[in-house]
Amino acid sequence: MYTLPLSQLDSFFEAVGTKMPLYIPQDNTSGKADFVRWTKGAHLSKALKTVRSAKDFFLPKTETLVSYKLEGKKIEIDDPRKELEDFVVFGVRACDAASFAIVDNVYIKQTPVDTYYKNRREHGVVITLACTDPAQTCFCKLYDIDAADPKGDVSAWITSDALYLNANTDKGNKFVEAALSLSKQNKLSLSESDDKAVSAQQKDIRAKTEKLPFVHLDLAKFAGSNMMNVFNAKLWEDLSHTCLGCGTCTYVCPTCMCFDVRDFDTGHGIKQFRCWDSCMYSDFTKMAAANPRLTQKERFRQRFMHKLVYYPMEHNGLRSCVGCGRCLESCPIHMNIVKVIKAVNESSDVPVPTTTKGAN
Repeated sequence: MYTLPLSQLDSFFEAVGTKMPLYIPQDNTSGKADFVRWTKGAHLSKALKTVRSAKDFFLPKTETLVSYKLEGKKIEIDDPRKELEDFVVFGVRACDAASFAIVDNVYIKQTPVDTYYKNRREHGVVITLACTDPAQTCFCKLYDIDAADPKGDVSAWITSDALYLNANTDKGNKFVEAALSLSKQNKLSLSESDDKAVSAQQKDIRAKTEKLPFVHLDLAKFAGSNMMNVFNAKLWEDLSHTCLGCGTCTYVCPTCMCFDVRDFDTGHGIKQFRCWDSCMYSDFTKMAAANPRLTQKERFRQRFMHKLVYYPMEHNGLRSCVGCGRCLESCPIHMNIVKVIKAVNESSDVPVPTTTKGAN
């Protein structure tokens, strides 16, 4: 483990940011935070989390898949995939870091591999940051995510007087080696340290996390063996009645990964691009025959069944939610996954399954 005096944090960012693309959470004009590329004079935001997650770096809102021109019978194709330079994302919280594995399962660990996503994942160095003051809307602990020990290429902790760094992967070790060299060149005091201060902070964070209101919700009813009971529950009609279908929850969610593909005529050729899509929209997955989910109830149910039942059934019990709380904070009518879990638990027409296979 390595430590740096907190008074040198901005100088550390400058040393790294002048050698490679570095992104840190920075305050925006609305008083919240976004990941923004470091430039001289930029400061790390004190906000707990960014408006959107770090997923944007690997699965951007829009990206060109291919461009092509037609000249008679001649087709000229331009593949936009280029070798990327390594980049660093500092300040990723434990919940967002956990979301990468969920998306990786779909985009990398099954065929066909999404080479656009995979290329960015291979070149991105993720430096996570422990949450010293979790919000009341946080519930990552429900999914066994430890806000005090965030997993990434490098884990970081900020105490009252120092930054602590600990490498976890090969990419992380390479970053720390580069950081040591840059610190020496820039006369910064990055040096080896014990973990006493980090251990004390971790104890404090875990005590705070244990007291959060949603970390002990019961997920037993969402076992794969109970799928049809949850699916057919009468509660979906009432829960979905107020939903606006705006898609806000899907756009702030770090684990939502659905997209649409469109072609755009630029006047000089065709660009085929993909952009984020939402299962909450009436034209989502619309096919020649019809949309397979015609009602808001069906679309609403799909979102939460996928998060809590379908995805874990296919991925060894891993839930497609990381408890970041963004949907709790962003939904204009305050309908979210926590309310759905509570409603299912309170419903008399959804029995507790006799087997909990797929419930973890």
